[in-house]
Amino acid sequence: MSQIVLGVDPGSHHTGYGVVQGEGERLLHLASGGIKVGSRPQLEIRLRQIYDALTELLRQHQPQALALEEIFLAANVQTAFTLGQVRGVVLLAAAQAAVPIYQYPPLTVKKAVVGYGRATKTQVQLMVEHLLGLKVTNEHAADALAVGMCHLFHSRWLSLSR
Repeated sequence: MSQIVLGVDPGSHHTGYGVVQGEGERLLHLASGGIKVGSRPQLEIRLRQIYDALTELLRQHQPQALALEEIFLAANVQTAFTLGQVRGVVLLAAAQAAVPIYQYPPLTVKKAVVGYGRATKTQVQLMVEHLLGLKVTNEHAADALAVGMCHLFHSRWLSLSR
């Protein structure tokens, strides 16, 4: 069974995205990149830009799932609030497109992709590149691809255990 997943790495300045397709045992890279809105526009304008870009990605790729990492603890309270607002925009875009949302803890994503829950960002990016057979130059896109791949691995396991 084939499944397309949109992975998202939310950020208020750079939101990474990765579209992957699982076909049996194969992983296919369909698209990846970043939604770069910078830090100059007011937050509400950046949120609208992120929303518009995600809405277009959802329309264009018609994924069966949207995957993102669960919220982690941020050292800075303001950063945590802003990240929460970006995540809200991501959740809204997916909900309006009627795309199911799956959230995974960072340790689960790393373990699914690298095999080690405490892997570094560099290790995750290298394994994403290896598994998809491409060079990923955007670290946010690499994180988004990783969470999308994590969902494909988990959904494959769930279908096998039924």
